[in-house]
Amino acid sequence: MLQCQWSGIKFSIFLFSSSHSPPPQKSCQKPVDKYIEYDPVIILINAILCKSQAYRHILFNTSINIHGKLCIFCLLCEAYIRWLQLQGSTQNTDPEDIIRYAKEWDFYRMFTIASLEKTVFFVGIFIALRLMRLENLKTKSDFYLLLKALLLSSYGKLLLIPAVIWEHDYTYFCLRLIKLFVLISNSQAIRVTLNISHKLCLLVIVSGLILESLLVYCFQRMGWSV
Repeated sequence: MLQCQWSGIKFSIFLFSSSHSPPPQKSCQKPVDKYIEYDPVIILINAILCKSQAYRHILFNTSINIHGKLCIFCLLCEAYIRWLQLQGSTQNTDPEDIIRYAKEWDFYRMFTIASLEKTVFFVGIFIALRLMRLENLKTKSDFYLLLKALLLSSYGKLLLIPAVIWEHDYTYFCLRLIKLFVLISNSQAIRVTLNISHKLCLLVIVSGLILESLLVYCFQRMGWSV
């Protein structure tokens, strides 16, 4: 079963080998999913470029189920970056083991904070979409597909590690660019999954950011370093 890249209509097409290309649909004479014939590297490059057709292929016409593991790994990357920044701001040469254990505790704390922020960001998105009362976001499977799309589109967080390993004067600027790239990817994932306009996607992303910022503000009021 393939979903059309252009109209979203599903077609029952059986491909017996990689040499068989999907036939064009009769209504518009365009291929149902041209990425069926593409190499995974090309698909990945197009996804990085935030092309909607590549997103549709990955979400609807593949059986990728790594979104959970990818989410955990991305959170670990973000927690590691925050932990490094915290250690850089509070250097201590005390050789006692308790200091080492305290530093490890800081990493776990950063992982928890990063997880809470990501959760609240997604909750803000879902609340905004729920208030819009979209026709294609009513069942549990619709919400699950959107959550999967958001998790997969957050792969840009993996760039945090090389951005810190190759540290330079523009590291802070690079981290901000990575944050922007992830938000653009999330917006594209929402647009492809729900077939809504760019303006609505932007509004939804802003709603998630506002709720996330409120959580960060609460952490700062509590005296936590985030």
